[in-house]
Amino acid sequence: MNHKVLQLRELLNRKESEKKPHSAISSGCQPLDRLLPQRGFQQGSLVEWIAGGVGSGASLLALLAARSACYGGGALVLVDRGQSFYPPAANACQLDLQNTIVVHPANGRDECWAIEQALRCPDVAAVVAWPARLTSQAFRRLQLAAEHGSSLGLLIRSATARNESSWASVRMLVSPRSCPLECGDLSPLSISNSVATTKLLASPSQPTDKAMTSHRTPNRKGWRLGVELLRCGGLFGTKPIELEIDHQTGEVRDAYPLPLAAQLAGTAPDPRQATA
Repeated sequence: MNHKVLQLRELLNRKESEKKPHSAISSGCQPLDRLLPQRGFQQGSLVEWIAGGVGSGASLLALLAARSACYGGGALVLVDRGQSFYPPAANACQLDLQNTIVVHPANGRDECWAIEQALRCPDVAAVVAWPARLTSQAFRRLQLAAEHGSSLGLLIRSATARNESSWASVRMLVSPRSCPLECGDLSPLSISNSVATTKLLASPSQPTDKAMTSHRTPNRKGWRLGVELLRCGGLFGTKPIELEIDHQTGEVRDAYPLPLAAQLAGTAPDPRQATA
């Protein structure tokens, strides 16, 4: 995309974010919060999760963020055109199914309309969707709808969307790393990037010795995925982090945790912000 167009888009995003303050919403994952400049996502914005491969875990991370957004009240809307939503897996993620609305649009046009209407609704806290295609104009409408409704839009996209124009405030690339489990079709690396990836959390199985010894770290209990912050406000590109998902508890943690002192240092306020 033309560099001038990107600059203009960033300027518009900054100006619109200054119109009214929005509180930060935790991603539902502390290591991911530490990656974000504001330690969370902004209410009234779009987050684009680029799935870097089959079983990337992008849908799971989006659902965790949606769960966090709904803690303060408001409904969760899933626009599931592919009809891949798996309620037992959502229950394993501790989503409130009584407060969840699932929409099955028939085509791409209906899908975009449903996402936009859900984002505009003041009683909706978060919207999760898997749009295959979004024109720049449609994306812009979704961004304005999220701002209008003060809801959090979480869009899971395929890897091809990385080179497309985007009106999301945050773009994350989520890529599969490895999985020590031999769990057949339940393996997060052998199924599509849908909500079904979390079936593993509902049906844990014990890893075999062969699977455990085929990786460098023998005590791992789950699968790993890499997360890279492609864009957030004026920040472009960061060093990727690696997360580990425990297949027994569903806990998402840092695959390489820092010592406590280093973690505390990482949460210290930026002196530049303190003097601003």
